[in-house]
Amino acid sequence: MTTTFSARQLQPNPIYSSGEYIERLLSGRTLLPDTPENLKEVVGVLDAYGVVLDAYSKNLNYIAEHQFLVLVPIFKYFNGEITPGKVVKHLWHDRINYEYAEYVMRTMMWHGGGGLDAYLDSDDFWACCSPAIRAKIRLNPLLLTLNNLFPNYLAEQVRQLSYYSGLGQFWRVMSDAFMHLVQQYEAGNIRSIPDVVALVKSELVANATMPITYEVTIGGTLYEIIPESAGLTFLSDTAVPYVESIFLRGTPFFGTVSYNAQAQQIPLDQAEFGYGALFADPLPIGGAGIPPTLLMQDMRHYVPDYLREIYQRSKRGQDDIRVQLGQSFQKSMFCVTEAAVRGMMPYAADTTDPKEQVLNRDYLNGWLKRLSESRLDIVQAENSNKI
Repeated sequence: MTTTFSARQLQPNPIYSSGEYIERLLSGRTLLPDTPENLKEVVGVLDAYGVVLDAYSKNLNYIAEHQFLVLVPIFKYFNGEITPGKVVKHLWHDRINYEYAEYVMRTMMWHGGGGLDAYLDSDDFWACCSPAIRAKIRLNPLLLTLNNLFPNYLAEQVRQLSYYSGLGQFWRVMSDAFMHLVQQYEAGNIRSIPDVVALVKSELVANATMPITYEVTIGGTLYEIIPESAGLTFLSDTAVPYVESIFLRGTPFFGTVSYNAQAQQIPLDQAEFGYGALFADPLPIGGAGIPPTLLMQDMRHYVPDYLREIYQRSKRGQDDIRVQLGQSFQKSMFCVTEAAVRGMMPYAADTTDPKEQVLNRDYLNGWLKRLSESRLDIVQAENSNKI
């Protein structure tokens, strides 16, 4: 069971207009209804997600730093700890599904956007990565031959490794933020959905200017691939492109949508894609190879008891826990998206300056247009997770 995505879903009549959603945002209310059950769902699923993101982040950073230009990295999911027990668990698939993290990284790289994407297409990037490539191929005949035959091949691999590192750093911050959220909830300091949005927003803003850098050590020498001087930062160069690529655009999955150009089932323009997490149609299909299955499979191991109790009260109990996790996860991502939107709002929501109010409304109206075909209206129902 999993969540799959549809760019052109059949939507019910809108519950609220864009103007009404904007009024809610400006008045301190939230996109997701503030109910006790929604609060438990959002915090509970972010509890499980924070644990999984911790594992994903560590592995992405390990691959970027320790599997640099390893053409067949068969042990890349072991984080440098290769034991018979871990090999057996890996072959038996009793492990975290790191494949999903790589899928998200490739989706983010494909859509691009932000300063990271621009930097990786610049001469500055080439000036930084070429010394590392030369150092790596110097004593490696296979890499040397590949580089001679295909001069851009290794540089493209380094670009991908840079996304491994960038996403790993982004998820490191988000994992810590979600764990902090859970701690505050357990301490009684998080009592509403607005509290959740406010805490996530504060974490995003606090880390907004955190430098995004990437360096590798080859033969005892340190090579900077993304130096701090490149000026890449957490919010504008990883967080915003992540929201755009993963929450909004996403990618159509093989077997669910035809890639045939004549079928015209996917937009010609990537900017029109609506396959992201906020557009998910939860379906009990369990299709092999559809990536979100792996995320839900990972999260189900870490679901807190209070969230399991909610799922147990549904018609199917916990038999469809992956579907219910997908729906709770979607609710939580609306909260995270709202936090990002609030964090980038041009002026304070409660500004009294008429010009600033107009700019805020124009800004929010642009976001609401992006969300017009999402499941925003569907999650308004308090019990929308029961199927």
